[in-house]
Amino acid sequence: MANVETLGTLERRVSMRVEMNEIEQQVDARLKKLARDVKMPGFRPGKVPLRLIAQTYGPQVRQEVLGDAVQKSFSTVVREANLKVAGYPKIETKNSSESALEFSATFEVYPEIKLGDVSGRKVERPRVSVGDAEVDKTIEILRKQRQRFVPAQRAAQDGDRLVIDFAGTIEGKPFDGGKAENFALILGEGRLLPEFEAGVRGMKAGETKNVDVKFPDDYQGKEVAGKQAVFAISVKTVDQPELPALDAEFAKQLGVADGDVAKMRTEVKANVEREVVKRVDARVKHQALQALLDATPLELPKSLIEMESQELAQRAAADLQQRGIDPKQMPVDPKMFEETATRRVALGLIISELSQKENLKPKPAEVRALIEQEAQSYERPAEVVKWFYMQPQRLSEMESAALEANVVKWVLSKAQVQDKETPFDELMGANS
Repeated sequence: MANVETLGTLERRVSMRVEMNEIEQQVDARLKKLARDVKMPGFRPGKVPLRLIAQTYGPQVRQEVLGDAVQKSFSTVVREANLKVAGYPKIETKNSSESALEFSATFEVYPEIKLGDVSGRKVERPRVSVGDAEVDKTIEILRKQRQRFVPAQRAAQDGDRLVIDFAGTIEGKPFDGGKAENFALILGEGRLLPEFEAGVRGMKAGETKNVDVKFPDDYQGKEVAGKQAVFAISVKTVDQPELPALDAEFAKQLGVADGDVAKMRTEVKANVEREVVKRVDARVKHQALQALLDATPLELPKSLIEMESQELAQRAAADLQQRGIDPKQMPVDPKMFEETATRRVALGLIISELSQKENLKPKPAEVRALIEQEAQSYERPAEVVKWFYMQPQRLSEMESAALEANVVKWVLSKAQVQDKETPFDELMGANS
């Protein structure tokens, strides 16, 4: 006997009843089965008195039987009422007597999804050229990544690496965090307060001076926020960056075995073109999926958002641990991921509905093509392809990616796609 109540758009509550005589029969049957195999000191297997079995295992068995009965009753009600449960139900006991157990299950259901029309949505597809200038920019970045520092016989300027000692005081008194020795910094990176860096700029190795610095009112160190400090700064060393020469040795560092600089440029251009394609595809994909979200508003089950937030938080904590950071020292709050989780849950529901309606499930050949494309960025693509097919989780991820790719293609076939000339730096990022 069950009663389904509607508590909200997606929230439901089911009231149910389990007869205790059925529970007792199942408990008795399980205890008798247990008695055939259980071992106890002083008894041969199968000869332990049922009374002793009941005393030892009765409470645990009863709990298991009740749990199974509640789950079976709930599953039956959900199936008969044709409800699609989202997340896990909250089970509460309403009344318990010798004859029956009455309980309720509160839960959410999946929303009804009415796919919206994306034909009026606009998607901008960047068009980016990769020529000699873009290759030159990329090579300069690669050189900067491999730069070394040599002693500078001049005053410090932005880009230089300095080693300094400093001691700060406020109203003549030292404060926590205001002193350091052999502190290394790259001038101009903005790691320190602007007034501090401005005071250091122009100093030479061996020079000492005092610099006035006012801490911002919203400075994270509350005890010094908004206060005026004086830093005694001593510059120990000033080193300037030196880029590697654009020669055969540099080409070899980039993986060109014979050191051919022309061949290096060709390979760099091919890599840049691949990266441009990836970034263009990523931008288009984001816009296409956003078009689906905007066209298909829906209320989401809170339980699914909470579960997704928890999973994202666990991944972030695992990532911190891999970097050598103890998650206990830097707790990851699932609430930080609610916005991302909401988007992921909504897209998951919409993509699932759309893939069924439009038959967009990827074919094995499409998954294979995506895996081979991903493998091209590794030294031994064939081995990477094999690795994907030997890892069920990774293969599942690529199947999901292939499904998303089909969904994006479908959206682009319906939406208004406009090609837009885009500067190389804008696509690649200011620091690219």
